[in-house]
Amino acid sequence: MKKKIVLTGDRPTGPLHLGHYVGSLSNRLVLQSSHQQYIMIADMQALTDHADRPEEIRRNILAVALDYLSVGLDFDQSTVFIQSMIPELYELTLYYLNLVTWNRLKHNPTVKLEIRQKGFKEEVPAGFMIYPISQAADITAFKAEIVPVGDDQLPMIEQTAEIVRKFNRLYQCDVLIEPVAMTPEIARLPGIDGGAKMGKTLNNAIFLSDSPEEVQKKVMRMYTDPNHLHVNDPGQVEGNPVFTYLDVFDPDTEKVQEMKEHYQKGGLGDVVVKKHLLTILEKFLSPVRDRRRKYAENSREIWEMLFEGTKKASLQAKTTLKEVKEAMHIDYLQR
Repeated sequence: MKKKIVLTGDRPTGPLHLGHYVGSLSNRLVLQSSHQQYIMIADMQALTDHADRPEEIRRNILAVALDYLSVGLDFDQSTVFIQSMIPELYELTLYYLNLVTWNRLKHNPTVKLEIRQKGFKEEVPAGFMIYPISQAADITAFKAEIVPVGDDQLPMIEQTAEIVRKFNRLYQCDVLIEPVAMTPEIARLPGIDGGAKMGKTLNNAIFLSDSPEEVQKKVMRMYTDPNHLHVNDPGQVEGNPVFTYLDVFDPDTEKVQEMKEHYQKGGLGDVVVKKHLLTILEKFLSPVRDRRRKYAENSREIWEMLFEGTKKASLQAKTTLKEVKEAMHIDYLQR
């Protein structure tokens, strides 16, 4: 039976953290054996709001690839590629631009939210404004049937579906595949500061590349229940990131439940709970660090793996572009 196609990826704007692992990387480890999985390092998308820092993007491509390998992603099972090295994606983007109104782009909820978050106001880079169309090109180029995303990205998948439907209707074909969003069971991991989201730039993340010393410092300063001032005080479990992390990473659910009940009754201190979480995180991160050290010894080999994946992805993108141009009757040399 033909495997279903998945497209996923990351912007190389910094190292990946535990939130990325919970929200996407762990799913990719499962999908790589059961699906045909494309993983895109979206450097072109990163440049839409980091155009003044191309060297940073270049460094982060390697860092993200290292993060992939360190958590166990297999570059033979998953096709990992660099977005900017596939020019067919730009050409598809240009064709799709004619199928979307400026007004529709302006009212895309994800775009509106990110414009506010980044403080662009009226100075929105044009490349950033049209990145939902670029995403549609990425998704359709590989005939992706499934696109894993967070809830905040669902409007982007709907925008792609609209483009697919309009293209197929306008050119009376079935060339493009309408994707379906896959949302993770755990939408996101909170930051160590108690913030709703762990972020690269929010100074509230535990990175996959953090040393044991860095992890210890971050865990010990994690936000807990601000009213749990003394060991014997009853503590709040809901909204307490330490217990949220234990729910995710500690396989001993009975022990976690016992700790929750003890904490809620009083008599269990924050330091004890944090030390237990530190032990659990180190069990997870130790083999990740070992794999990272092994692969980091030869960065040239990682680039070669990325180039091989990009060649493979390019073949599929070329095929889709050919079909798109045939459907539009602009394959001039073939007519």
